[in-house]
Amino acid sequence: MRTQLRTARVDGQTLRWRQVGAGSPLVLVHGLAGSWRWWRAVLPSLAERRTVHLLDLPGFGRLPGVRRFDLDGAVDWVARWTDAADVAPADVVGHSLGGLVCARLAARHPEIVRRLVLVAPAGVPGHDLTGAALPLARSLLALRPGFLALLARDAARSGLVTTLSAALAVLAADVRDDLAAVTAPTLVVLGRDDPLVPVANGAEIKRVLPHAELRILDAGHVPMVEQPDAFSREVLAFLAGR
Repeated sequence: MRTQLRTARVDGQTLRWRQVGAGSPLVLVHGLAGSWRWWRAVLPSLAERRTVHLLDLPGFGRLPGVRRFDLDGAVDWVARWTDAADVAPADVVGHSLGGLVCARLAARHPEIVRRLVLVAPAGVPGHDLTGAALPLARSLLALRPGFLALLARDAARSGLVTTLSAALAVLAADVRDDLAAVTAPTLVVLGRDDPLVPVANGAEIKRVLPHAELRILDAGHVPMVEQPDAFSREVLAFLAGR
């Protein structure tokens, strides 16, 4: 789906992002070693009803540079971007690392986030990740070949320094205090077969964020790629207040 390239000045630099569709603003934030391209499968459905803004986090999505990832800095950077791009208040969707960033954005800048969707959000402790590498590899290999090629390209674009520092930030993070401070209506989307963010995490999220709605899809860690139609239906219904 053809997107429009937009620009704004953030921190004295020209920032580029993608935009498509018409309607009230919807911001999509990718996960670790990802980019805006991970949302392509759901863009046709989402853009029918919303102006979709596709944002690459600092250090991701383009040719790599030697740049350490700063989690809290990324949260504040997204907040400054919403001001520069004049999109706030907006509905915000974050996947994995992006879910952690968006949860903190909603907690610390409630005036920005109207409705919040967390997709396999990182930062909920309690799950041992040491045995997740092999199941994750198996689930990724089961995805369509085009996405595997995209995953490899985006990992190369991110570069080792950004990817490793972001992974360490995720492992050290605990998003529960941020979730407890979120006042925006929240939808949590988990994959039934996700080895990184298991369904059991939904119970802990509901404990600290009782008003959150929880949806489980027949997917792994990337439900918007694995089940784009079901994902779009759930997200659009939630954003419409149904």
